[in-house]
Amino acid sequence: MDLSRRRFEVLSPAGDVERFMAAISYGADAVYLAGQEFGMRTSPDNFNNEQLEWACSYAHSLGKRVYITCNTVPRNDEIQRLPDFLSFINKSGVDGVIVSDIGVMAMAKRYAPDVEIHISTQAGVCNYATARELYNMGAKRVVLARELSFKEIEKIVKSTTLETEVFVHGAHCMSVSGNCYISA
Repeated sequence: MDLSRRRFEVLSPAGDVERFMAAISYGADAVYLAGQEFGMRTSPDNFNNEQLEWACSYAHSLGKRVYITCNTVPRNDEIQRLPDFLSFINKSGVDGVIVSDIGVMAMAKRYAPDVEIHISTQAGVCNYATARELYNMGAKRVVLARELSFKEIEKIVKSTTLETEVFVHGAHCMSVSGNCYISA
């Protein structure tokens, strides 16, 4: 794979303000984090609205980016809260929203039109046909399934125009596409 013309982004998770500062200080180009709800990162120290606005402002002052996870699969009773959350992140300065649910993706396009849509690894994207359709639906980036080989990743990258993201290390739980089967 000829990677000489590709731009790479070092992206790091940040579960709280302390980890956000560490990621930024140690050279991350971007961080991903979670708000108080709708993110699979369920740490009690996730970012509240004030912290999220501050993190975006601080990161942008350094030329860095902030992505927020909105990658749960909300139940019917949660959907009614989603428009307010998405409208808030649209105003907060978040650069991208990481989603796994098609309904959430459609709502993000409506309520957070200034925010890029990234498809979570939880969506299990394993082929270029799915990646292309997600691009056609409005996704700018897809986080590929963690179990793909280099050869499979290469095929997707060469067959699509959307940005691709891959995990290079991290949790090694018993999972497929980041979906844990042990905790179920």
